[in-house]
Amino acid sequence: MPDRKTPTTLNALADLGVVARQLRQSRLAAQAQAQAKREAALRAEAEKHLFSRSVGQVTPLRERNAARLARKRPLPLPVQHLLDEQRVLQESISDDFDVSTLLDTDDALSYRRAGIGPDVPRRLRAGQWSIQRQLDLHGLRVDEAREALGEFLREAHKVGIRCVRIVHGKGLGSPGKSPVLKGRVQGWLVQKNEVLAFVQARPIDGGAGALLVLLRTARH
Repeated sequence: MPDRKTPTTLNALADLGVVARQLRQSRLAAQAQAQAKREAALRAEAEKHLFSRSVGQVTPLRERNAARLARKRPLPLPVQHLLDEQRVLQESISDDFDVSTLLDTDDALSYRRAGIGPDVPRRLRAGQWSIQRQLDLHGLRVDEAREALGEFLREAHKVGIRCVRIVHGKGLGSPGKSPVLKGRVQGWLVQKNEVLAFVQARPIDGGAGALLVLLRTARH
């Protein structure tokens, strides 16, 4: 009597067939991947030796004949010089400044910065602040006098000096007997932030040939 397979047996055989096909497919895929890797390695090796096969056998040099160039260091930045130039520009004073409209001509010439009371020039002229330093500009050219005045005021203010005397002369020795520095000094002083007020000196302190200058304090 022929052997009859039950449905369960048939299903099991079908599953085995599926598994066998999957194994074959996996094996073929692995073989294809391995072949692709081998071909890629062969191409890479061929490209690696392409130059030597094209030009023939070469002998590497023992020493590289290459120039060793020293790297140029950047020039140092003149920081202090730049700061000094910036300070000079900030503190520069012009010779063309018109000071006439800022001066008071009561009993004697005087100047006071905005915000400074009218009593300050009177007290300055009366000698309430004693003269602590003096700058004599006699015999200097205009550019020399301007530089000397700026440096003098800067240093005096730095150390806390309050009252100084600037001697500009009466111009008796100048051509035409005209006081060359007098008007210039007045214009320069008005442009300096350190200066709060100035007055023409009393006769005992130099009269029309000098100015008494009141400087601001560091906290003014």
